Amino acid sequence: MKATLKEAEEKMQKSIESLKNNFASIRAGRATPAVLEKINVDYYGVPTPIQQMAAISVAEARVLMIQPWDVSTLKEIEKAILASDLGITPNNDGKVIRLAFPQPTEERRKELCKSVKKYGEEAKVAVRNLRRDTLEKCKAMKKNGEITEDDQKDAEKKIQKLTDKYCEEADKAVSEKEKEIMSI
Repeated sequence: MKATLKEAEEKMQKSIESLKNNFASIRAGRATPAVLEKINVDYYGVPTPIQQMAAISVAEARVLMIQPWDVSTLKEIEKAILASDLGITPNNDGKVIRLAFPQPTEERRKELCKSVKKYGEEAKVAVRNLRRDTLEKCKAMKKNGEITEDDQKDAEKKIQKLTDKYCEEADKAVSEKEKEIMSI
């Protein structure tokens, strides 16, 4: 029974980590290399992440600098950035690519907050689905005679506490990200 609870908690924790990773890719006005994580470049016919082809650094608060290890890939990296939904035009000087992040408008910040809420809700749904699956495992264990009814009731309470804890964590992460976005 403890193994089942431990497994559920680990999976719930991973849901929250995934939520925070999704937040890192949301462009909130500051330059961060995480916004490029989902962009792949066609490198000799193979989709390759930009991080594997270039050094990415934050030149200034709102400027990302991409310096490819192979200068011949500059055009391909530039095309991939233009084709992405990043919404930023790369500035290519022949050696490096600079991405200047403009100050988001009020409307854009509200859109970003909606995305943040959507990610938060998805994380909470994932946590609740884990709760449901774990409760079903407990019922099956009770039915098979592996645990007693008291053990099942205790497990249900513990699972609910875990669910509440991780849903609260998701809400907290969402509100922190919203504050960050709205204070830009």
